Amino acid sequence: MATRQGAGEGRLEAGQVQAMFDRIAGVYDLMNTAMTAGLHHRWRARAADLARLAPGGRALDVATGTGDLAIELSRRVLPGGEVLGVDFSEGMLERARGKAARADGAVRFEWADAMSLPYEDGAFDAATVGFGARNFDDLGRGLREMARVVRPGGRVVVLEITTPTRPPLSHFYRLWFDRLVPALGEAAGAAERLAARLRGGAGPVGGGVAEAYTYLPNSVKRFPGPRELAGELAAAGLVEVRWLVTAGGIVAIHSGTVGETRLG
Repeated sequence: MATRQGAGEGRLEAGQVQAMFDRIAGVYDLMNTAMTAGLHHRWRARAADLARLAPGGRALDVATGTGDLAIELSRRVLPGGEVLGVDFSEGMLERARGKAARADGAVRFEWADAMSLPYEDGAFDAATVGFGARNFDDLGRGLREMARVVRPGGRVVVLEITTPTRPPLSHFYRLWFDRLVPALGEAAGAAERLAARLRGGAGPVGGGVAEAYTYLPNSVKRFPGPRELAGELAAAGLVEVRWLVTAGGIVAIHSGTVGETRLG
């Protein structure tokens, strides 16, 4: 397990991360849209393309959150295919299942820990993770698990926020993520609590939405850059590892193919 550290360092223990995502599940989609001007759907679509799925295929979306990437993948496996979205936050899964009920039936969601996926070797044609790899308790172990459950020749795709290094975007990025994102998180949390009171409920347990949206930007800062992450994917047994950086250097999408010879 990771050592106990605070949101300010962008590191939390697995149990703390789980509790954090349960706490912010109600504002997560709203915050994603606000933080990315709605572009996160486009980035997920590009990641889904890189999974190279075909009708009848089977895919796993790890750390699925509220299920947007899993639903995007499901559009590529019809007819006859299946996408399984997994997460260790029941709060997130509850909202993902609500979306699945309005989808086409090709996607389902269940609880699983990315550090120990309960699936057989080679069970899927592709495995993806969108904006969740930086929350893995052990990045290398999580990537090895994703590669393990994908058949030889199948694909692993990682969509993640990265840190731009060139001004002026790097200056704006620091202002946005260090100051404005925590403020947006606090405003979203306050709005959710008010709405719960108006409905006669108690509101979300624990609060601390602004703290969560301090952790998330800082988790980006300590996450490996694109070249280093490509090395992690290769170390996990993937070949033909490639990455593209988009959105002015804010988003990186990595992909690789599971080799015919797996790591022992």
